[in-house]
Amino acid sequence: MTQSIYEFDALSTDGVPVKLEQYRGRVLLIVNTASKCGFTPQFEGLEQLWKDYADKGLTVLGFPCNQFGGQDPGADAEIASFCQLNYGVSFPMMAKIEVNGAEAHPLYQYLVKEAPGILGTKAIKWNFTKFLVNREGTVLGRYAPTDTPKSLRADIEKALG
Repeated sequence: MTQSIYEFDALSTDGVPVKLEQYRGRVLLIVNTASKCGFTPQFEGLEQLWKDYADKGLTVLGFPCNQFGGQDPGADAEIASFCQLNYGVSFPMMAKIEVNGAEAHPLYQYLVKEAPGILGTKAIKWNFTKFLVNREGTVLGRYAPTDTPKSLRADIEKALG
């Protein structure tokens, strides 16, 4: 049984393995992203959170996903380039994953179990669902796609202590 988020690995957009263990002691904001979504402009707010709080211990992690309306069809390198060119994204972006279903990334299987949605639903409803994780690796909360990055500031500041 998985005890914490630090037991998971992911791949960066350039295919390099990333152990989440490297983020131990940091507050994490984990977001499933998409390049062609109505919520895509949230990249700007996520980048602002990263700029404002990185030195205080926040890491924003983006996980592109093409499961919702086919809104992130590109290859990992294209997605990374789009995010950087259009929104100045400098926070870590991972390789594209699935967040729902039999092929869901193990990290997302864990996140939805730890922080179910409304009425206990496990499935991710859409792009830009966000999970806030404290410095000890405990999932503090799940936020809807409609929750703007700015609206998370108070919870992030509380988690940062």
